[in-house]
Parts: sequence; C-alpha cells; structure tokens
Amino acid sequence: MDVPTAVYVIWWILLVVAVVVVLPLAVYLLHRLLRAARSIERYTAEALEAGLGIARHTAAVSALDETMTLGGELGSVAGSIRRHSAAIEKTLADRA
Repeated sequence: MDVPTAVYVIWWILLVVAVVVVLPLAVYLLHRLLRAARSIERYTAEALEAGLGIARHTAAVSALDETMTLGGELGSVAGSIRRHSAAIEKTLADRA
C-alpha cells in the first residue's frame, strides 16, 4: 500500500466513524438540550403565572395597612367627638 492510498483509507475510516458515531451523538445531545430548554420555558411560564397570581392576591395588603392607619385616626376622632358631646351635654344641662 503506497502513502496516498493509506491516507485515503484513513480518511474514509474517519469519515465513516464521524457519520456513524459523532453525528448521531451530536443529534442526540442537541435533542436533549432542546427538550431541557422547552422544559425550562414551561416552568418559567408557570412561575410567572404563579407570581402574578400572588401579586394580585396580595394587592389588598397595602389597602389593609391604609385601613389600619385610618382606623387609628378614627379612634382619636371618636374620642374628640365624645369629649365635645360631653361638653355640649353639660352646656345644655346648665342652661336647663
């Protein structure tokens, strides 16, 4: 076997190995990568949906904080009304 023939034989052997082994392995690994990417995309969409649901359901918390603040103010206003009504009652009782 002369040198050019040996080179061609080695070339064809490597080409067959590449087509039979490397190419199917590359396709298999790319397919796994695609499945993993789609799975991540699905999980991300589910997480986004859950996060938006949580945000919608917890939006009332800030309104509750505001209600608590106003409730405290109403307590002081009620005390003021009570004092003023006692003063009015006393004034009316003194006039009678």
